[in-house]
Amino acid sequence: MLDIRVIRENPAAVREHLKNRGGDHWKLVDAVLACDEARRKAETDKQQLQNSRKTLSKQIGMLKGRGEDTAAIEAEVRGINEQISALDAVADNASSEQARLLLNIPNLTHHACPVGADESANPVIREWGSKPAIANPQDHVVLALNHGLIDWDGGIRVAGSGFVVYRGKGARLERALIQFLLDTQVANGYEEVNVPHLVKRECMEGTGQLPKFEDDMYGTDAGADGINNLFLAPTAEVPVTNLYRDMLLAESDLPVKMVAYTPCFRREAGSAGRDNKGIIRMHQFDKVELVQIVHPDTGFEVLEQLTAHAESILQQLGLHYRVVELCTGDVGYSSAKTYDIEVWAPGHGKYLEVSSCSCFTDYQARRMRLRFKDAEGKNRFPHTLNGSGTALPRLYVALLEQCQQADGSIRIPDALVPYFGAAVL
Repeated sequence: MLDIRVIRENPAAVREHLKNRGGDHWKLVDAVLACDEARRKAETDKQQLQNSRKTLSKQIGMLKGRGEDTAAIEAEVRGINEQISALDAVADNASSEQARLLLNIPNLTHHACPVGADESANPVIREWGSKPAIANPQDHVVLALNHGLIDWDGGIRVAGSGFVVYRGKGARLERALIQFLLDTQVANGYEEVNVPHLVKRECMEGTGQLPKFEDDMYGTDAGADGINNLFLAPTAEVPVTNLYRDMLLAESDLPVKMVAYTPCFRREAGSAGRDNKGIIRMHQFDKVELVQIVHPDTGFEVLEQLTAHAESILQQLGLHYRVVELCTGDVGYSSAKTYDIEVWAPGHGKYLEVSSCSCFTDYQARRMRLRFKDAEGKNRFPHTLNGSGTALPRLYVALLEQCQQADGSIRIPDALVPYFGAAVL
């Protein structure tokens, strides 16, 4: 969440940042400030009453020492105690409402983030490689069916639409990709972690999936109030980053670099009309995720490094891709700056997002109450970052479509051959 001091000291700038994102989150700024003012006034009034009570208590002691009547002063003290209790309630209510409002305000974008309403304003930063020359390229659905890699009917039979079954060489290719991705990122200095696939509600709030995106999530373990307390992880970002929730780190502990493979679960509510062909958009999919927790002075510098680590996957596989920077109207809710890596899918004739690499500044750390103690002994909030390293379905799509051969076979990239065990599908 945002630092209340930033809102308090420069509300106009905060409103402008939020307006650039689109929507009406900027309207919450006044409500947050009203709560802040009410809380601070209640606390100031309470302190004044406490001082008065202290003075009166001393008077009571002196009067009793002289054997004088203290009933009137004691009644005044009781009245002060009642006022203090009432002010405590005001401060608590204002704090709770302020916290609720802050959870519903997105992060402020980086000052150099391109301003725009939607993805059409996302500039291309760089490209790698070139589009392969393929006459009449087939899409991954045809290729997967021809080679018996994916069973769509089986997925529907077991779980419904939006699920698939990888079979035979198709399952082996998926497993090979996962192992290749993990080994590559471990070589880049990340610690491999294996995390639960169910996460608590507070973990989802900590990384910013809740409350905004609850309709897209698979919730479970609802209490009598109907509120879900556990969720199937929508991305490894949630369990991995929350490994450090409510912790105070030493500055020497930074940076923390972790990589994890998990299946990911998303309802994709409201996705009607999007490209749902094949395995491009599913309710369950595999992903390898990169997470870093770093000193706040290095967050945006590390974003460039993390993005390069994600790009290294596509470079080793020899797949053509491009990197775009997301504009203010397209950047994620919790992110301050994001690069999307888009891989070329010739069978579809377009680029597909295969990785999204983001710096969240201290936004997630504040929500998770994750801090570190700096060299001066001051508790500070670190920056958190993550990026797909990468998402498997679209990588799978791009590999099949870019590596298809004229005779109908599919060439396995050299870097993947030791994992897959063959050079051709």
